[in-house]
Amino acid sequence: MTPPTDDTRPTQAERRARTRDALLEAAARGLSEYGYGSLSLAKVAAEAGYTRGALYHQFANKEELALAVVAWVDQTWTAEVEEPAKRLSAPAEILLAIARGHAIYCRRNVARVMMTLRIEFAGREHPVGRAIMDLAGEFLDNCAQWIVEGRADGSIPPGPPPQATATAYLGALEGLMVLLAGQEPHDVELAERMARGVLGLPPLASDTAGLGRHQAS
Repeated sequence: MTPPTDDTRPTQAERRARTRDALLEAAARGLSEYGYGSLSLAKVAAEAGYTRGALYHQFANKEELALAVVAWVDQTWTAEVEEPAKRLSAPAEILLAIARGHAIYCRRNVARVMMTLRIEFAGREHPVGRAIMDLAGEFLDNCAQWIVEGRADGSIPPGPPPQATATAYLGALEGLMVLLAGQEPHDVELAERMARGVLGLPPLASDTAGLGRHQAS
């Protein structure tokens, strides 16, 4: 008689994917805190709960790991932040939703990884630097297009050139989350306030009410 099989037992592919995800998240935290040059692969493996051999079984070297982190951050951020925001109709609401969603995403303690790598590789020819700049350029182009569309439909008021406004939006959002990542619920509220200010949108209703009370007193 054939013994029953345990269908709940993870397959080898599932275990490998779980190991990879754990290593990528640990590496993202390490890159966010230490940068590429000072990243210790042994420490990444230990923080993920695996041996260095397990890490090298997944990634040949630090460059391959860093490139995988960049792709992983892009994929998870797109799925958790950008795609839900793009379901909204008004361009202004998309940009506000991205700001709020980014604040929530950065509670995972990977807030600095993209900005840290972009600064570290600025002006250098390196595969990791190129990957970061390509993603940043694509995001800026998307933001600039939403700003153009928002100004056309009246949801975003006129202002500086769309590309400059998009650059300010990204820079302010990244800088804010480096300092406020995880400080909920204020991270989300302040991210939206920042986005409204850069885009020239009216302040939150709570801010307007507070200003009215202050003026009345």
